[in-house]
Amino acid sequence: MPGSPLAPLLLLLLLLLGPPAPPARAAPPQPGRPRGTGVGTASGTPKASGVTPTRGTATGAPKASGVTPTRGTATGAPKASGVTPTKGTATGAPKASGVTPTRGTPKASGVTPTRGTPKASGVTPTKGTARGPPKGSETPPWKGTTAGPPKGSGAPPPKGTTAAPSRSSTTTGPPKGSTAPPVRHSATPASPGEPAGTAPAPTVSKVAVRRRKVLRKKVVKKKVLRKKPEAPAAPQEPACPPLGLESLRVLDEQLRASSHKRHGLGAHRGRLNIQSGLYDGDFFDGGWCAGREDTEQWLEVDARRLTRFTGVVTQGLNSIWTYDWVTAYKVQVSNDSHAWLPSRNGTEEAVFPANKDPETPVLNLLPSPLVGRFLRINPQSWFPNGTVCLRAEVLGCPVPDPSDAHAWHPPAPPESQLDFRHHNYKEMRKLMKRVSEECPDITRVYSIGQSSRGLRLYVMEISDNPGQHEVGEPEFRYVAGMHGNEVLGRELLLNLMEFLCREFRRGDARVVQLVTGTRIHLLPSMNPDGYETAYRLGSELAGWAMGRWTYEGIDLNHNFADLNTALWDAEDNDLVPHEFPNHYIPIPEYYTFANATVAPETRAVIAWMQRYPFVLSANLHGGELVVTYPFDMSRTYWKAQELTPTPDDGVFRWLATVYATANPAMASAERRPCHYDDFTRYGNIINGANWHTVAGSMNDFSYLHTNCFEITVELSCDKFPHASELPAEWENNRESLLLFMEQVHRGIKGVVRDSDTEQGIPNAIISVDGINHDVRTASDGDYWRLLNPGEYEVTARAEGYEAATQPCRVYFENVPTPCSFRLERARGRHRPGRTRPGPDPALRLQRLRLRRLRAHGRGQ
Repeated sequence: MPGSPLAPLLLLLLLLLGPPAPPARAAPPQPGRPRGTGVGTASGTPKASGVTPTRGTATGAPKASGVTPTRGTATGAPKASGVTPTKGTATGAPKASGVTPTRGTPKASGVTPTRGTPKASGVTPTKGTARGPPKGSETPPWKGTTAGPPKGSGAPPPKGTTAAPSRSSTTTGPPKGSTAPPVRHSATPASPGEPAGTAPAPTVSKVAVRRRKVLRKKVVKKKVLRKKPEAPAAPQEPACPPLGLESLRVLDEQLRASSHKRHGLGAHRGRLNIQSGLYDGDFFDGGWCAGREDTEQWLEVDARRLTRFTGVVTQGLNSIWTYDWVTAYKVQVSNDSHAWLPSRNGTEEAVFPANKDPETPVLNLLPSPLVGRFLRINPQSWFPNGTVCLRAEVLGCPVPDPSDAHAWHPPAPPESQLDFRHHNYKEMRKLMKRVSEECPDITRVYSIGQSSRGLRLYVMEISDNPGQHEVGEPEFRYVAGMHGNEVLGRELLLNLMEFLCREFRRGDARVVQLVTGTRIHLLPSMNPDGYETAYRLGSELAGWAMGRWTYEGIDLNHNFADLNTALWDAEDNDLVPHEFPNHYIPIPEYYTFANATVAPETRAVIAWMQRYPFVLSANLHGGELVVTYPFDMSRTYWKAQELTPTPDDGVFRWLATVYATANPAMASAERRPCHYDDFTRYGNIINGANWHTVAGSMNDFSYLHTNCFEITVELSCDKFPHASELPAEWENNRESLLLFMEQVHRGIKGVVRDSDTEQGIPNAIISVDGINHDVRTASDGDYWRLLNPGEYEVTARAEGYEAATQPCRVYFENVPTPCSFRLERARGRHRPGRTRPGPDPALRLQRLRLRRLRAHGRGQ
């Protein structure tokens, strides 16, 4: 009974009282009728079946059934049902239904099938479904498939119905005569004014073409939206640098506190990364500690001018005896230190989370910058078993003083040609390449090996004949970045490359003389893996130790072979120098084993030392302001500090003094100690072992295993200074770097030749009377011996030659004294007054151990 109001009730009763009839055998198609009926099949539209298809089926819509198909079904809409099909349904549409087909629809089908629909099926299958059963088949398809009416069925839709909606369709209003509201993703109805269920083929074709264009635009629009770049953000101001609590630019009198436990824990100790002494209760301790445990305590910083404060970095107390740190604090700002304005997060006073351990720095940016002269850190909570202790750094930018008209328009600083910033591994390579391209005639970049993670150890050579050793020209090296988090030396060497290149091109007389008379090697990063770790954290958050070690966890300054112990044991037994050498000491056998803990960076540097006859070197570190010289290891093994000089102690003291006195930061009489040692009373130089013993240092190894004299320069209290401090650090160290390189020409130099052939004699031993340390000649027979001014008796001897001795005088001018030798070959008969040296087993043993060390290094 089409159109009867009792039809829905009768259909509902049929559903409740009995199961649906079994599917009938497929019958020949009749005009206007679909082939086959049945529940759960994918067929055409059954006529008045009255059965609601189950979920997942794909059937045609029953004629005038009035039942809403369930979600996921694919049925036609009932005639004048007035029911909105549910989301996701895909109802079949009869031929010429007036529905706009999507791309891939057969011509003049009048239906909106998705891609993959059978030709002229008249049904809208869902995306990804299978094709309908073959013509005349009664076999049901798989669950979720969709089949339309048979080809050419031409089943008209009921009057007033719309085609089934699909997920990919657009949102339109209801069709003419329908009471259903607009539903998103519904199909496009027939054009107004056209008879329901009929549409001329040309009209449908135009609509289909128009709809295809719209859909194509939608797809393009999605792609454009996905790839559309974000709108450019407003230019942000650069982050404010630290005020300088760690780098000592903030003086002690600029720090105040509400209270303190004792003077060693006063406000002047509340500096980021400050280190304590070895003993509890030291006069110089590792932070500020309040005298009382309440929330009224504070640490105050006086910036001495209006400042826009942006953030605070905190740590706990540095101590090996107690655990103390602050877990939360507030921040206040004042212009006069009386009226205080708190930092607010909206309407409430901000409470900042602080530390969870004593060493890891924690940065808190203020919700909004505060302008003032004074800043207070007000602890609110702290480690339960500890007390109120912290170390801090404050970030802030100076604000022009309104009372000073010149401060509003300060003169522009002079433009520097040097690249003052922190360079990671890639940027370092680019800078070295750029300098080499600017000065190709005097520079060469080469690699000496790789780090644990495969980063190359690059060296910049600067000489008038790069890549070639010139007879009589000494070789010098600077090494930086042994500890990856001590970054200032790295940046200084990169700036030194730029400086030497550009000043040489300008014709600066001092630089030209230095480059033409010295072969300079600059290794800016011995531990690139550690540097990358510290670089990712940044200047204020790298802490005191993050990045110090290699990727394998090795401290390179303790990783070289211990040659001191073997030498001192031989000296105690009076075996030096007759039975045990005082120089070129072979590497111990245990150091060459396959299971020896030797970093690839260490192996690379040892091989580098063997390849070039270095005379003088400096190892650039950070964290203090002092220059140390060998020995670094105390002679009494159980002592942590002991004065342990070398036989060339006078020369080393002079070399250290040259660097320290030319550095304004070190030489300043007003500077305060970085941590707990006051080196100003020693002239800012100290014997390494007298500071703290270090076994396996590169300084000691270089002195005992090669001809090279090496010192350690601690460049700054701050291991990782902010980029804004790099120009000042360059000015502090520029003269020292140049002056120290010039010391390679101090002493004597010469060539040891064969008297018959005039050829240079390699590995000849040069001994100075009164100094129990010898040097050897290079492969061309030339040598350099650093000496202080004075007169010396110098002896040259070589295997198979008669020894020769002559006096040599060293003057105060920084010009080497020529002191060459011509040795005669030893005859078969010994002549009186001449000494005939025997074979040199120490040299052979040294070469054997080095070969083993290199072999195991290649095997790793």
